[in-house]
Amino acid sequence: MLLQEPENALQIYNGLNNSHYTDATLVKSQVLDKGISLSVRNDAAFIVGSDLSLYEHQATYNPNMPLRHLIYFSHIIDNMIRKEDMDLYASKRISIPVPQFVVFYNGIDKRPSVEIQRLSDNFQKKTEKPNIELVCTVYNINPGYNSELVDKCPVIKDYTEFVERVRTLYCGNKELEEAIDSSIDSCMKDGILEDFFRRRRNEVTKETMIDMRWEVRERLIRRDEHNDGVYEGRFLHLIELVIRKIQKGKSVSEIVDDLDEDEDLISRIYEIALRHAPDYDASEIYKELPESKATETY
Repeated sequence: MLLQEPENALQIYNGLNNSHYTDATLVKSQVLDKGISLSVRNDAAFIVGSDLSLYEHQATYNPNMPLRHLIYFSHIIDNMIRKEDMDLYASKRISIPVPQFVVFYNGIDKRPSVEIQRLSDNFQKKTEKPNIELVCTVYNINPGYNSELVDKCPVIKDYTEFVERVRTLYCGNKELEEAIDSSIDSCMKDGILEDFFRRRRNEVTKETMIDMRWEVRERLIRRDEHNDGVYEGRFLHLIELVIRKIQKGKSVSEIVDDLDEDEDLISRIYEIALRHAPDYDASEIYKELPESKATETY
């Protein structure tokens, strides 16, 4: 919402390009509407002079931004050609604006200050000289990163401050809506995005609730994936130990004594492992283990 206001878009454009435009009417919005596709919606795209800037924001790191930007750019150029009734088959060369692809990142994961993502990174095989390339620059706008750029763009600085206040209160066990309301109130009191909040408070509250819930969801998914991976790794290691004991001719009771593990669990692994003899495969044995109190405890 912030980037779609011409004054803010121009401020960030100036900050990125070391320019000094002051007339916000120079900003010609090119944001894709819902009529294109429900899944093809870019955050902010606009033309200033001969430059087409495509800006995206993300709170969750995404390595596919060049591919997304390629789709956005293609749709925007297609729209321009159709609106101006240009003939792609004419002998005269069609002139298009120079694109700039930028992502502003303020997620909770640690990322570098600046990253370069390339469309060729998505190719199924490495190509030394790709016939098509798209370069996307990712700026980390969290506190302590890219201070020179952030200082040039008060709108970015104020936005990150608002998000930090919401996160701090939300992580402090306040209800999400209460955390957002309190953060908006404190920001307005301190002159941070005061006019914007006054005009669009309800929209900001709604969108921030969606963003924060998504952020928490992503964090929980990554935590669960990590925990699942740790659990599976430990279990596979146990199965491999049992296999080695079986190959040495040891009984269930001997293996239980050696490994100091639950007898029911070792018995289950033992029985399944014998069915896989002599070509023991720990991963296949793991798949056959039924859910049980013993496996859950482990």
